[in-house]
Amino acid sequence: MTPAALTGLDLLATAVILVDTGGVLRHMNPAAENLLELSHPHVVGQSIAEVFADHDVLAAALDYARRNNCSFSEHDLMLAVSGRPRMHFACTVTPIERSSTFDVDGCLVEFRQIEQQLRIAREERVFDQSVANRELMRNLAHEIKNPLGGIRGAAQLLERELENPSLHEYTQVIMKEADRLQALMARLLAPHRMAQPAHLNIHEVLERVRSVLLAEYQKEISIRRDYDVSLPLVFGDQEQLIQAVLNVARNAAQALTENRTPAGQITLKTRAARQVTLARKRYRHAIEVSIIDNGPGVPADISERVFYPLVTGRAEGSGLGLTIAQDFVSQHNGALSFESAPGHTRFTLLLPVAESELRTGIANGATGTNGASKAH
Repeated sequence: MTPAALTGLDLLATAVILVDTGGVLRHMNPAAENLLELSHPHVVGQSIAEVFADHDVLAAALDYARRNNCSFSEHDLMLAVSGRPRMHFACTVTPIERSSTFDVDGCLVEFRQIEQQLRIAREERVFDQSVANRELMRNLAHEIKNPLGGIRGAAQLLERELENPSLHEYTQVIMKEADRLQALMARLLAPHRMAQPAHLNIHEVLERVRSVLLAEYQKEISIRRDYDVSLPLVFGDQEQLIQAVLNVARNAAQALTENRTPAGQITLKTRAARQVTLARKRYRHAIEVSIIDNGPGVPADISERVFYPLVTGRAEGSGLGLTIAQDFVSQHNGALSFESAPGHTRFTLLLPVAESELRTGIANGATGTNGASKAH
């Protein structure tokens, strides 16, 4: 290409590469170097098969644009670059011919990473689902609660009328099951108590969760703390956040113990996050809380529905813990997500920090419990 053409491409803010008709990469502008984390001198002259893993869709787009002599856009392109995990892109392929501007026949490929758009869309779906879940649980609880009281009362009356004491066993079963369902309904309605927000240190929340888990599973699992003690305060309901984190962490502990995971470990980790979109609003700062375990992972058949009410991978589970956790986090304009594979599951809570809370955190020293890298 001429120096003017190179300069024009290099000044573009979007990532652009030039691929010739033989599928060889001939140029990469600085924006593409940054996006793909590749160095121009190292990749120019290599084929796209050498540069990109899983390049079949990209190759098909290049072929279509060349054969039809027209621009072609691919809106869902997955590429793995230099052995790193695959990334989501949208791309536009534009054929070019040899001319005074370009000294090769080939195609210009413009890349746009869409991970952020996909994440925002996913968070919006989660937010909408959380609202729907909340309404469903409320309606379900109210519909079931009153009939349960009638069933239990009828069982008590029946027990008094039975002359054969041996039959009381069956009325006791009815009453105990009614009580169990009443408790379940109470849990369904629990998220709807009025929040009591205040400035709080997220590490105090995690320490409360840690103390509960140690009391319940002290001999079966270890709990490691990896805290960023410089984090600012957040504005929220301490009891709701404790319950949200505890529900997630207790799920992890139950998975570790039920599957008898050798050296079962849960890590409570905090970090700062910047420039995040939560509940359809952009924040400059957020607090990231991760609950990581080395258990068997979330079953694949429920991974898409794990936050839905009454969905559980455990025979004894109620399927409400994660739903309630998501509900509480959503009420704080936050987000709860997870990634899971056998041996490594990470649930991540993102809680926004408004500028006023950031200043408050700085004014209060933003101190936390210094337990980084400790195992118990």
